[in-house]
Amino acid sequence: MVFDAKDQYPSQWAAIESIAGKIGCTAETLRKWVRQGERDSGVRSGATTAEQQRIKELEREVRELRKTNEILKLASAYFAQAELDRHHKK
Repeated sequence: MVFDAKDQYPSQWAAIESIAGKIGCTAETLRKWVRQGERDSGVRSGATTAEQQRIKELEREVRELRKTNEILKLASAYFAQAELDRHHKK
């Protein structure tokens, strides 16, 4: 809507303010949507919606792998200590 109506207003912000009231959101929310739409269409630089989603997925995967790695480190240390204790008892 903002892209279609931009010629009817003196600025993009004026269009955003007018349209935001009509669709029931704040002007700032609509401005963010417009900026993201511009990134998705290549008009504005920055991460697209798909790229942002992929980044979130990769960050989630990194968190899970770090947790798993920590568990494996603890288990390895436990079994190494158990092996040392077993050798000392002989």
